[in-house]
This record gives sequence, structure tokens and C-alpha cells, in this order.
Amino acid sequence: MSLRLRLVLILAPLFVVGLVVADVFTYTSLQSSLITRLDQQIFAAHDNAEDAMLARALGDSRGFGGGGPGGGGGPGSLPPTTWVEVTSPTGTVANHPYAFNDQADNAGAPVLPATLTPGTPEHPNYQTVPGSGGVSSYRIFVDTSQRVVNGTVVVAVPMDDVNNTLRDLLLLQVGLGGGVTVLLLVATWFMVRRGLRPLERMGETARSAAGDLSLRVTPSNENHEVGQLGLAINSMLAQLEEAFAERARNEQRLRHFISDASHELRTPLTSMQGYAELLSRNPDMEGDDLRLAMRRMEDETKRMGVLVDDLLLLARLDQGRPLERTRVDLEALVADAVADARAAEPERSITARIAAPLVVTGDDMRLRQVLGNIVRNALVHTPAGTPVEVELRGEDGSAVIDVVDHGGGVPAGHGERIFERFHRADPGRSGDQGGSGLGLSIAAAVVAAHGGSIRVLDTAGGGATFRIELPLPQPGLTGDSKQNQGPALSLGGDPGSTHPAPGISTQ
Repeated sequence: MSLRLRLVLILAPLFVVGLVVADVFTYTSLQSSLITRLDQQIFAAHDNAEDAMLARALGDSRGFGGGGPGGGGGPGSLPPTTWVEVTSPTGTVANHPYAFNDQADNAGAPVLPATLTPGTPEHPNYQTVPGSGGVSSYRIFVDTSQRVVNGTVVVAVPMDDVNNTLRDLLLLQVGLGGGVTVLLLVATWFMVRRGLRPLERMGETARSAAGDLSLRVTPSNENHEVGQLGLAINSMLAQLEEAFAERARNEQRLRHFISDASHELRTPLTSMQGYAELLSRNPDMEGDDLRLAMRRMEDETKRMGVLVDDLLLLARLDQGRPLERTRVDLEALVADAVADARAAEPERSITARIAAPLVVTGDDMRLRQVLGNIVRNALVHTPAGTPVEVELRGEDGSAVIDVVDHGGGVPAGHGERIFERFHRADPGRSGDQGGSGLGLSIAAAVVAAHGGSIRVLDTAGGGATFRIELPLPQPGLTGDSKQNQGPALSLGGDPGSTHPAPGISTQ
């Protein structure tokens, strides 16, 4: 069953029920009002009706208020067919019942109950009883007689006018209600159809979006519920579009990564295979040639081992394995990195500027590798003698380390990709000329695992500035506390081992 039909089947019965309730209320209200007014008329004229009935029995026409049997007029405001009866205390009729019409003997009469009890001023006795002689029902009033001692007077007024009025009202309600119900069903059908038309368009767009996620539905605004639904669907489509685009980018990066990793591993393997074949063809090789072949095979083995260790480190960082959590003195870390760089290139100006001694919580060995990789990157990719500065300062709740060089800087278009795996700003550079291309990727992954960030900026006057931001401990937390720590990240061959892996190659 469609939503349109369900809405119509829900709304139409509710309206019909409401219309019936309104009609019943109107009918009962009018019925009560007409009967109350009739009761008031009877009460106001019942004494005069009793006097007129007794006067008629004595043949005195003065009790009719100027009218006679042929006058057709009743006492007061009562209709001419009013019926009056007075009974004695023993229950016998004191006088012949009298109807105020031209033919009293042939007039209709009420069918009175067997027992008639006079009412009281606080609780008057009004009843509706069946009629006879062509009158369907009567409204009777039973009271104590004012002319017969301990007698009872019964005044009965036909209810034909009241019943006719109520019958006309009922016919009007049935006809009008039926017509309004039909109109309502038709109007509801078209209104629901028009109201659901935006939802149908949304459904068509959503089905079309299976092949084109750039499509958007309308309406999409905050003015009404359908527009809010459109906003939600558009937001979902945007997220799906971005997710599929990101998946495509990840797949492309994965293909490049596999291709680059295969290429990097193939180079040492090819070299080792060549020396192995050389040794197999010359089993009697001795002296310098043998030592050269063995040394080159050993070098390529170490190189391949370093590359595999780097890939293993990145894989474990991608899996979110926890790092060791200890106090790391960044002042000592910067000083050691600068000292190592000076030892490697004593002719170059390498300085450290420390604004304040800062301590963070993290893995000391991994952070040393990060800073060592970046400093080594500055030494490799700048001309000899180019100065390098390492700065440490606190800023907005973070420890900031800047490695500033004054070389050629990062080529345009490579700033966003420089931290990708196997990415090289110089595509023609081989692994032998500057590493495997994993150093900055490892640095970015380790910093991210510490909740920080790393980026490359342009140095004023030329060059590149690598900026590392690490969160400082919150006040009240002890940096050397090891409670709730995860196991130290294993970077060696065995996942359970805590021994450090071989040195990490820089880019």
C-alpha cells in the first residue's frame, strides 16, 4: 500500500469521526434546547391549563382566556392540542380529560405510565411518553393540583414540532455530511499527492544518484520538514561522494605504493642476484673480487632490511598500535639532534634555539627518529654549507619544533604530497641518491600517533621550514606516570619484541 493511500485512509476516517461527533453534539444540543424551552412553556402555563380544563368541564367559557371550544386557542402559549388531566388522590380522574382543540373527543392522547408522581419545585417531573391518535409522542408535566385537594394534574404537549425540527436537522446533517465527506476525500487525495510530490522527486534523484553522486535533491532548506529531509539527503550524498572519491584516491595511492615498494625492493634484490650468479659462475673467486662481492651483497641485504623495517613501522602505525608513553625532554632531544648533525657535517652551521625547556608524553625513541629524519632531510637536500636552525618553543598549549633550512625549498605542488610514502620531489632521484622516500612518511605517522601534526612551510628568504606540533600535558597530569599505558610499540621483527629496529632511512 502506498504512503499516499495510507495517509488518505488515516485522515479521511479521522475527519468523518470528527464530523459525526460535531453532528451528534449539534443534534443533542438542539434537542435539549427545544425540550427545555417546551418544559418552560408547560411550567409557565400549567396552572392556567388546569383552570381552563375545570372551567370547560363546568361549561364556563371564561376559563379559556376569551376563547371557546371552537376557538382553537389554548391557555397561555401552549399549542391548541394540549392535553390536561386531573386525578383525585385515589387515582380516579376528577374530570373528563380535556384537549384544547375543536374535536376533543377525537383528539390524540398520551399513553400515561401507571404511576404518576408529582414533582417538587426543586425537581419538577417532566417525562416524554408515547402518543396516540396520530401524535407520536408527548411531553408531560406532573404536578400537584391547585384545585383538587391532594390531587394530581398532568399537562401533556405533543412533540411533533420538536420531532419534525430534529428530523429535518438529521436529514440535513446526513446529506451535508455525506457531501462534505466526498469532497474531503477528493481534496485530501490531491493535497496528499501534491505534498508527496517533492518526496517522489527526491526518490527519483536518489535512484539516479547511484550512477552520479554529484546529483542533489530539491527542496533542501530549513523552512519545512521535507526541505530538512532534502538537506539530510544532500549531506548524505556529499559524504558518499567524498567517501567514494577518497576510496578511489586510496586505491590509487595503494597501487602507487605497491609499485614503488616493488621497485625499491627489486633494486637490492637484483644486485644480490647478480653477485650470487657471479659467485656461482666463479666458484674459485678469491681476494679482492670475493670480498667486494660479499660486501656488496651484505650492503644490499642491510638496505633491504632497513626498507622492510620502515614498511613494517608504517604498517603498525597505520594499525594504531600504542606507542610507549614516557616523559620526553624536548630540550635534550633537540640538543642531541643538533649534535648528531654537527658530527655528520662539521663544516655546516647548525644551531639550536630553545625558548623554554618543554616536556611531552610520548615515545622518546620514535620522536628522536622523527627529528633525526627531518634534520637529515635538511642536510641531504640543501647545498653544502647552507645553515640549518632547530627551534623549540611553546605555543597555544603545544610544543612547536621548527627545522629551518635556507636551501631551494620544496618545489611548487609538492608541499601537500611530500609526506606521502615513496614520494620524491625529484622523480629522477634513485634510492641510492637519497633514501627510500619513507623518512617523512614515518615522521608524519609517528607525530600523528602522538596527537600532533607536521607540515612544511616556506622559509623567509628561501628554503623550507618543517614544523612539528606536539600537545603538552594538561596541568595536574604527571608526564612520567605509566598508568593506563598500552604496550610499547614493537618495531623489530617479532611483534612482541621491544628491542629497537634498525635505523630508519631518511628521505
